[in-house]
Amino acid sequence: MTAISPIRTPDTRSADLMTKRAWWLVALNLLIPGSVQMLAGNRRLGRFGLAATLALWVIAIIGLVTWLVAHSVIYAVVTNGLGLTVVQVVLAAYAVLWVVLTIDTLRLARLVRASPSARPAIAMLAIVTLFASAGVAGYGALTAGVARSTVGKIFGGTDVAAPVDHRYNILLLGGDAGPDRVGLRPDSTSVLSVDAATGAATIIGIPRNMEQIQFAPGSPLWTAFPQGYNCGDQCLIDYLYTYADEHRSLYPDAAKSGSSAAIEAMKDAAEGVTGLKIQYFGLIDMQGFADLINALGGVTIDVPQRTPWGGITAARPQGYFEVGSQKMTGEQALWYARSRYDGNDYQRMARQRQVQEAMLTQFQPSVVLTKFQAIATAGAQVVKTDIPSGALPGFVDLADRSRKLPVTRLELVPPMFNPAQPDYNKIHAAVDAAIAKATPAR
Repeated sequence: MTAISPIRTPDTRSADLMTKRAWWLVALNLLIPGSVQMLAGNRRLGRFGLAATLALWVIAIIGLVTWLVAHSVIYAVVTNGLGLTVVQVVLAAYAVLWVVLTIDTLRLARLVRASPSARPAIAMLAIVTLFASAGVAGYGALTAGVARSTVGKIFGGTDVAAPVDHRYNILLLGGDAGPDRVGLRPDSTSVLSVDAATGAATIIGIPRNMEQIQFAPGSPLWTAFPQGYNCGDQCLIDYLYTYADEHRSLYPDAAKSGSSAAIEAMKDAAEGVTGLKIQYFGLIDMQGFADLINALGGVTIDVPQRTPWGGITAARPQGYFEVGSQKMTGEQALWYARSRYDGNDYQRMARQRQVQEAMLTQFQPSVVLTKFQAIATAGAQVVKTDIPSGALPGFVDLADRSRKLPVTRLELVPPMFNPAQPDYNKIHAAVDAAIAKATPAR
């Protein structure tokens, strides 16, 4: 005689047996997708489901081990367009498979034969199972697609640059384009210098009103201004952006590398001011800056003194930032960083660096993951850079190390420095000293 399986061929007249069987099938579908079909349904589908489940477990174990021993490999996958496409397709396929297996499990469970009082609970467990598996996989596929699109929009560079003197130097520009402005000028200019090994970071703030900018002999601007950018009040460093945009022939190949003539001019100016070789740039549209902070859930700023905010020509301030720790929305952080009411450019520069540091230290990976789609959408509208996507794995790893170290700041402002008549020997010595102070012993 052949033994009769209570799972494959149950006694459908027993409500108690059918209830227990339904519980077991739904639980097995959650723990080992495909096992239900092997025991009670289509074995061919079950074998496929089990093989897919086993493959997923193997991938997860390999991924975990890789993460523990070589972060950069994982970063390379999740910041690469092809890698993200593969992840998206695989997760979408698993989502579809788990939907099919769960629906088939409910069919095999024969809820109409189970105890009436148990049917809602069993169905609820099946729904939870569906969301825990297919829902998570579907969300992961959607996130991978958003990430792929965002990487393509933001990281448009083509050339991977090597560190210079063991450092990456990135020009950071805050654009002030808006409905009340003609064109764009850098409202904020700074250089982020990062040790390529340790991640130790130094931010060098350059005043927007710095004059007599010098250029290296190899720069196209050196030909135009061999004695430096010195033609009165109009020749401030932030106007170089507009000048180069009006003379794009100075940098004919800029667009091919994901940059522009205006940005390349600002790079050359920053190199002349700091004495550092600039490899990349990052341009942040300040009009969209608020959206990015809001997507991240706000930012906490330690306000050192009561600070008024409002338009520089306003008769009275629109409000005040009080002393102490303040949780700011994107709009508030933007006002805090940009307001010059009853203040000056140098005070504003200090507040801008404060917001930059707060964003670097407070936005943990867990925050980014839980709000990824909103952040990605805002980021694609706000940020532009010539860092190529191929360099992202190394920079993500470097940023993780930088976040754990204090950031050294150097502001090229009075009284130590005179932006109207800059002493470049003094500035270069101060830059070298700030970098040396920030860099741990190798």
